[in-house]
Amino acid sequence: MVERSDRAPLLDWEEIPSAEKPGGIVPVAAQVKDRLASPSNNRTSPGCSAQGWSSGPGGSTSSRSVPDGCSAPPATSSTSAGKDEALHADNEEHLSDSGSTEESLDDRMVKWEEKDQIVSVFVVAFNTRSGNMLEWCLPKDMDLEGVEFKAIASGSHRVTTDFIYFRKGSYFGLACFANMPVESVEERGARMKSVGILSPSYTLLYRYMSFLEHQVRLQLQTPGHYSPLEAFYEDKRAILPPSGDGVVSACPANVWGAAINHSMHPEMKITHPAGCMSQFIRFFGEQIMVLWKLALLRRRILIFSPPPVGVVCYRVYCCCCLANISIPGIGVAVPEFRPFFYVNVADISALENELSYVACTTEKIFEEKKDLYDVYVDNQNVKTYRDGLKPLLRLSTADREKYRKLTEQRQMLLYSQEENGDCVSSEEDLFILFFLEQNNRIFQTLSEVAASPDPTLTHESVRAMGLDPHGDRLFLLHLLEIYGYDTLLVSEQLCCS
Repeated sequence: MVERSDRAPLLDWEEIPSAEKPGGIVPVAAQVKDRLASPSNNRTSPGCSAQGWSSGPGGSTSSRSVPDGCSAPPATSSTSAGKDEALHADNEEHLSDSGSTEESLDDRMVKWEEKDQIVSVFVVAFNTRSGNMLEWCLPKDMDLEGVEFKAIASGSHRVTTDFIYFRKGSYFGLACFANMPVESVEERGARMKSVGILSPSYTLLYRYMSFLEHQVRLQLQTPGHYSPLEAFYEDKRAILPPSGDGVVSACPANVWGAAINHSMHPEMKITHPAGCMSQFIRFFGEQIMVLWKLALLRRRILIFSPPPVGVVCYRVYCCCCLANISIPGIGVAVPEFRPFFYVNVADISALENELSYVACTTEKIFEEKKDLYDVYVDNQNVKTYRDGLKPLLRLSTADREKYRKLTEQRQMLLYSQEENGDCVSSEEDLFILFFLEQNNRIFQTLSEVAASPDPTLTHESVRAMGLDPHGDRLFLLHLLEIYGYDTLLVSEQLCCS
């Protein structure tokens, strides 16, 4: 087994010792029941206590209703490739008998999660003559072109350690970087390497963070010692289909059903000491409401920051969480809001073809490539060169009110954690559910107005969406256009403020 980081909490369906059965596995249904029944989970509007999970915007739109009338987000993989192929008809019969097979489904989910995830493991080194170079990899025939520039971010020589999330084709990668001083004229006094992996899903990569951190230290101290990495790959490697099209085999249908019924979003399992969402909210403040609108409009968002880049990759993840929608059928025709995580100049051609994405970079030259992005975020400064989007950077009255409510809910959660020892609730749950509910509220209202005899958006219907009839008018017009609500009329009274 790979050593687990003590900074990263367990996934709910992993092997968690039960209080009643020491060393046993907590059944999935029991965990969900406990979490849904817990009063501490009531972190959003009254009557909504479900936790949910989705791969982010653009994913599957199926949803699950819970007894209190709220709808939880869909359960999807962070990459849709190969998902439909996995839902074979011969396995569907197992879904109808979930009650009698609950224990076995939980066992199978654990087993499936523990294997068939890693498609490649590699070591990248910085050479004083050649620059970044791929030193070693498994499998040998894996296309890893360009990974040497993703695993060691530009400017990493200024930091001693870092971790980097990135995208490579249809896969996601995680690499741990370390910079060790050495008494070597040839290496110019420093040895820099990264050890990384590729997987079909970024949400599970956190499991191997501590392993990669340990391995990169070993590679710096004893270069060329690859046997632990070879053993790791043999234990964790994914099974590719015979077609060789690079799509990883998905979870069997009955196990997938267990995941759908499991109430959880695809957390990256944050290892940042302050917590991803806490850091994100404190860093951007009210500006997260601007980012929320831009994410919901599926704009191309590029975040610049000097190294270390690990915490900035978490900001990419948080931006994706802003645009979750769990109403069936909504968003299927709009571009998928795709996380690219860290990008560099080698990714320019790939970004040119993207209609919607969020990414981060350490290379200042991207700011000059204005055709590659719609919004450029430099530290807390959110800016755009597109005249049609500039008014969206101004906060409306409704934006400030939503941020005030989010802040209040966070304070209540923190108080509950401190005073009552609430270890179940988390800021990540609160953050994701807050924006999920807001997004669902908007599209539920739009759908109701569109189905009414008079499909006209009025002051009342706009306020019902939690928007400002005046300050959010332009945002609303963009929203109607992008999501195909072209049959809706906008009242002339909704004039610009």
